[in-house]
Amino acid sequence: MRLIAPLTALALALPALAQQHDPALHQQHMAGAPAPTTAKDARQAVKFPAQMREHTLANMRDHLLALQEIQSALSRADYDRAADVAESRLGMTSLTLHGAHESAKFMPKGMQDAGTAMHRSASRFAVVARDAAVTGDVRPAVGALSDVMGACVACHSGYRLQ
Repeated sequence: MRLIAPLTALALALPALAQQHDPALHQQHMAGAPAPTTAKDARQAVKFPAQMREHTLANMRDHLLALQEIQSALSRADYDRAADVAESRLGMTSLTLHGAHESAKFMPKGMQDAGTAMHRSASRFAVVARDAAVTGDVRPAVGALSDVMGACVACHSGYRLQ
């Protein structure tokens, strides 16, 4: 049940994502060739007021940083730290910090749903990561972190800020 919203959003975004992904272009870019500029971006453009757009992009960059910090903590078996970062920066308790109620006003329903799925799955990850501190089994935490990142991928595959 917990995967339904992110998986639905991902399923809706997959045609656009598949249309954009060309492994040959990726290899060319990795080899130093400039990225092509002719690819059509099929994601839904979402208009935000300029200040809210900058605020939201800064939040998303912080989300990426939080994910990196979580992975780093997991690699050191510091499961409590991973849980703390997840809940405080990505989980349901982070919504006020990020001003989610303000930015949600400008999001289409699917984007709101993907964001909610990400925040909820981050809170679930925090619980599972704390369990790993007791059991020593990191596999459920890694799976729960994948759910968080799946919600990110679904949203970023389907929407772009304008």
